[in-house]
Amino acid sequence: MEKKQYQLGDIVQMKKPHPCGTNEMEIIRMGMDIRIKCVGCKHSVLVPRTKFESKLKKVLRSNTEMEEESS
Repeated sequence: MEKKQYQLGDIVQMKKPHPCGTNEMEIIRMGMDIRIKCVGCKHSVLVPRTKFESKLKKVLRSNTEMEEESS
């Protein structure tokens, strides 16, 4: 299985939606654990990297794409 590429600031789609109804999350911290913030209600959750990788569906908007659009 191909490893999904993600980085700090990316907007990702998770397999299950957040209880507020949005399944878009922003990566706000990376390390052994990954902190993601719900785009809808701004609630943040700290998830172990292995669990995050298994729950990640796809990267919707990459941080590098957003930087290129703003410049």
